[in-house]
Amino acid sequence: MSLKKAQEEQREAYETEIKHAKLPRGNQVFGVVDQRLGGTRMRVRCLDGKQRLCRIPGRFKKRLWVREGDTVLVEPWELGGDTKGDILYKYTRAQYQWLKNRGYLKDVHEFEEF
Repeated sequence: MSLKKAQEEQREAYETEIKHAKLPRGNQVFGVVDQRLGGTRMRVRCLDGKQRLCRIPGRFKKRLWVREGDTVLVEPWELGGDTKGDILYKYTRAQYQWLKNRGYLKDVHEFEEF
């Protein structure tokens, strides 16, 4: 088996297997990446109805690769929490489906329209 095919199979197995799905704690909220602004900054639409300018903290810079349309976990800042925040976690497709089936993301359909 070629290396590329083995890597594809590993990726598919990882995406279908749910090891854990991080849930929001405290003031953390779910969000969807709307636009990449360059560097580590992104515009995120959060499920609380607010649009925030979010950044990826330094500890996640090379480990967390985020694209437009990805579902993420956002922690608003203490100062300027309505407009700014940090991206803490990116959900895989399987985790997104698990959260949606369990009812954590029940407002996503209405949320995606605005």
